[in-house]
Amino acid sequence: MNLDKAKKRIEKLAKRGFKGYPVVSFEYFGATADTATEVVVTFTSEEGAAPQAQKFASKSDAREDETIQSVLVKTIERTDASTVSVVDGVSIIK
Repeated sequence: MNLDKAKKRIEKLAKRGFKGYPVVSFEYFGATADTATEVVVTFTSEEGAAPQAQKFASKSDAREDETIQSVLVKTIERTDASTVSVVDGVSIIK
């Protein structure tokens, strides 16, 4: 999938807000606030359920990695997520 198309799709779904379960959330991590080298995908199937997490890493900025962004879109589709959330910015890895 095209990088711009994937990013726009994720952004559009995230802007909808909470629409119920299942929930997929994305949080980007990096050594600096300018470059996200990792993204953690968290899936919660229902309220009170234990979340499942998976991490993807990139040598460059994960937000600009076409493969990672395409995987994120496919994750949303395959989990049939009602809610998509994206944590703003890049969390610093310590």
